[in-house]
Amino acid sequence: MKPDRDPETAHAISPVIAAALCIKPRGKLTSDQARKVDTLKAGSPAFTTMRSLTMRFNGIMRGRQADPLPAWIDDAIETDLAPIVCFARTLNRDYNAVKNAIVSWSNGQAEGQINRLKTLKRAM
Repeated sequence: MKPDRDPETAHAISPVIAAALCIKPRGKLTSDQARKVDTLKAGSPAFTTMRSLTMRFNGIMRGRQADPLPAWIDDAIETDLAPIVCFARTLNRDYNAVKNAIVSWSNGQAEGQINRLKTLKRAM
């Protein structure tokens, strides 16, 4: 399978760039990035599926609503994308922990460690 090419520059779109574009919301894409996303979508149904699932998962996490998660997991498992299927099955195995993390996520533990480290530095 040959890589998709940027229609303006004719350079191949690298997998690293494709992965970065897969997780970036449409509103935050530059015009060059949007063109590459459109090219990747036209050339790869797998990219389209992956981007759709990624954007939905991002919405679930940012919205802090776990209700859509079971439907997302079912849709992800039904794809033929092995990494997404594996990820979805892992989420399903630990569903209660994932649900709790989405709903009541906090960076309090990290902030506490940072505060403790800063206090120690000031004492030195």
